Amino acid sequence: MTLNTLENYQSQNEARKSKITNRPRRLRTTPALRAMVRETELNARDLIYPLFVRHGTGRNEIHSMPGIYQLSVDEAVREAESAISLGIPSVILFGIPAQKDPIGLENFSDSGIVQQAVRRLKREIPEMVLITDVCLCEYTDHGHCGVLNTGEHYQRGLPEGYVLNDSTLDILGRVALSHAEAGADMIAPSGMMDGMVAAIRSALDTNAYENLPILSYSVKYASALYGPFREAAQGAPKFGDRKSHQMDPANAREALREVAMDIEEGTDMIMVKPAVHYLDVIHCLRESFPELPLVAYNVSGEYAMIKAAVANGWLDERAVTLETLTGIKRAGADLIITYHAKEAANWLIE
Repeated sequence: MTLNTLENYQSQNEARKSKITNRPRRLRTTPALRAMVRETELNARDLIYPLFVRHGTGRNEIHSMPGIYQLSVDEAVREAESAISLGIPSVILFGIPAQKDPIGLENFSDSGIVQQAVRRLKREIPEMVLITDVCLCEYTDHGHCGVLNTGEHYQRGLPEGYVLNDSTLDILGRVALSHAEAGADMIAPSGMMDGMVAAIRSALDTNAYENLPILSYSVKYASALYGPFREAAQGAPKFGDRKSHQMDPANAREALREVAMDIEEGTDMIMVKPAVHYLDVIHCLRESFPELPLVAYNVSGEYAMIKAAVANGWLDERAVTLETLTGIKRAGADLIITYHAKEAANWLIE
């Protein structure tokens, strides 16, 4: 480059600089400045930690979900104590019964595994918010989310093995009431049955639990990302799928209808499941229903994909997990159910 060429380049560069008045990078210069203007803050109190509770003793690691376990009641208490010490205020409980049957009798038994865990957790960690999942799939011998159209429950005009909506509602009410009597702080119906919030609200209200809140899985998609969860909860369907009641992943406008119905029936909080693949839905619901707390479920498949990539050395787990959770919150979620809760809380403390 000649001297004249260099001088011309420098002159043109100075001219360009003088014309740049808007410089967003000014607020990215130092870590302190970046922190001051950060629009979305992720905190441990935003997180809800899922626990899988089983009969017996000890803990069994779930192969497809490294770091997550099926826990005996005493181990669930230890895990919940660890979570609350990190600032995580809540756990959501999923039960693995001793025996399964067509309607899931242990699901609403006083001696059921979730009922045992709730009583113990409330006694030992009274300040923790205990949310209980209410569905049939983990408790039924067929692995579906409700009473099947077969045998004594057979209804003409519906396929054999179809999940019966209205016949399932009474059982959901009984399960919710059983959890309430054990001491649950919040009931979370996940079966995507039409009218499930109304049925549970009625069962609770008529038994003097009118102040117990409901967190509805209002928008739950028939996703391919639930595989590891089904291993963890031992609730995979023995045949068929759940597309007759869970939402089509192609639909977003339908989510507005589902949430509006649940609000009318008395839900106190709404949920979108999964989270990462449905950030557009989360954002749409936040804009459309700003009055209700919105929960996003960062599901087992989303967790397992990160763990697998980290195990292969392809991703920085801390960086990608915190980015993922921040993205979910930025989309509009108030709270996030995530298997990364304890790790994320530790990283946030650091």
